[in-house]
Amino acid sequence: MQETKQKNYVTIKGTRDGLTLFIDDRCSFTDACRELVDKLSVNIVQKDEPVVPVTVKLGNRFIYEDQKKQLEEIITKDNHFTVQSLDSNVILRDEALAFLDDTEVKVITRIVRSGQVLEIKGDLLLIGDVNPGGKVVSTGNIYIMGSLHGVAHAGVNGDRNAIIAASYMNPSQLRIADHISRAPDYESDGVYMECGLIDDEKDKIVIDRIQVLAHKRKSLNRFERRLING
Repeated sequence: MQETKQKNYVTIKGTRDGLTLFIDDRCSFTDACRELVDKLSVNIVQKDEPVVPVTVKLGNRFIYEDQKKQLEEIITKDNHFTVQSLDSNVILRDEALAFLDDTEVKVITRIVRSGQVLEIKGDLLLIGDVNPGGKVVSTGNIYIMGSLHGVAHAGVNGDRNAIIAASYMNPSQLRIADHISRAPDYESDGVYMECGLIDDEKDKIVIDRIQVLAHKRKSLNRFERRLING
C-alpha cells in the first residue's frame, strides 16, 4: 500500500489502525469526491491482504445522508476498504440544541418531599433537601446543596461516569447507570460534601469526599469544578 501526497483537497495518511482521510472543507463536495476516487485508486490493497479500515475527517463540513452514502460507496468500492467512521465538526441545529440540553446544569431550588420525583435532562444542581421517600433522577450528574435522605439516580440513560454529590449523604438508595448502592455504613457529620461514583476496579458505587473528583472525573466542566473546589 502506498501513501500519496496531497494534491489539493484530500490527504491520505496511513496509521497502525488503517487509513485516515482528511477532506478539505473549503472545496466542493463534487471536487472532493473526484480527487478521492483518484487517490484511492493509487492505494490499492492486494487481494490476499485484509480489508483496511478508513476514518474520514471532514473538518467543518456538514454532509447529508446521501453524501455519506456516496463517500462510503467510493471508499468501499472493490472491497479494499471499509468505512470505520465519518467525523465532522458540524452538526445540525436540532442536534446541537439537544446536546446543550443534555449537558446544561439545571439549577433548581426546592425540597423534594416523600412521594415526589424530580427528573432532569442534563446535570442537576438541587439547592435543597431530598427527604426520605423523595427521588431525584438525572441523565447526567447530581449535585445536592443540602441533605440527601431519599433516592438519587444519576446517569439514568447509562452514563457510568456520572456522579452524585451531597452536602449530607444519607441516601436510602444511590443509583448510577445500572449500578445500585445503599447508604454509607457510617454516619456523615455534614462537615464536608461527599460523592458517590462508580469505581471501575471494584465495579460498584463507592462514596468518598467530593475532592476525589478532581482526579477521578477530570471531564467535569468548569462550573462543576468550581462547585467542587468551593
